[in-house]
Amino acid sequence: MISATRQAPPAGRAGPSRRRWPRGHVLSAICWSLLGLALVVCAVCSGMLLLTLRDNRLIAGLSAGRDLPVEESAAPQARFARAHFLMTRDRFEEAQILVDRLPPGRNGVAAMGQYDLANARLRAALSQLEAGRIDAAGPLVRLAKDGYRRSLALDPGLWDAKYNLDVAMRLIRDFPQIDRMSEEEPPDLPVRLWSDLPGLPRGLP
Repeated sequence: MISATRQAPPAGRAGPSRRRWPRGHVLSAICWSLLGLALVVCAVCSGMLLLTLRDNRLIAGLSAGRDLPVEESAAPQARFARAHFLMTRDRFEEAQILVDRLPPGRNGVAAMGQYDLANARLRAALSQLEAGRIDAAGPLVRLAKDGYRRSLALDPGLWDAKYNLDVAMRLIRDFPQIDRMSEEEPPDLPVRLWSDLPGLPRGLP
C-alpha cells in the first residue's frame, strides 16, 4: 500500500497557526463582562439612593426643628436646610458660613440661601426697631442689604430680592442713624415705613 505523501505548505503560510476560541467561549466571556458591568452600575445606583435617602431624612429632621449636623458632602439642599435652621434661630454667623459654601448653579440654591439669610436679618432688624433699639438694628440692616445684593449677583432675575433690597434701603431713609455713611437719598420720601410695608416674603422653607 502506497502511503500518501504530505505536501509542504505554500510559501507565505509557514509558521505557527492562530488559535481560534470556540464561539461558546466568546459568548460566555461577553456575558460575564456585561454581568460585571451591570453589578457595578447597580452598586453605584444603590450608593446614590442611600445618599439621597440620607439627605431627605436630614431635611425632614431639620424642618421638624431637630438640630442635626450636616456634612460638607451632603447635597446642597440639605446644607441649605441646615443654614435655614440656623438663621431662624438668629445664629446668623453660622448660617453665613454654610450659605457662602453653597455651589452656584441652575438650581439657584446659592442665590436663595443668600436671599433667605438676608430676610432673616431684616426680620430681626425690624424687631429691634419696633423695640426702639436702633443701634442693634443697624448692623442687621447693612448685612441684609449685602445679602440681597449677593443673591442678585447670583440670580439677577430674583424679583423678591430686588423688592426686599428696596425695603432695606427705605429703612435707612426712615432711620438715617442706622447708616450715616450710606449714599444720599432723595428727600421726598415718606417719614414712616410701616404704613406701606406689606410684609416680607418668607423665602424657602
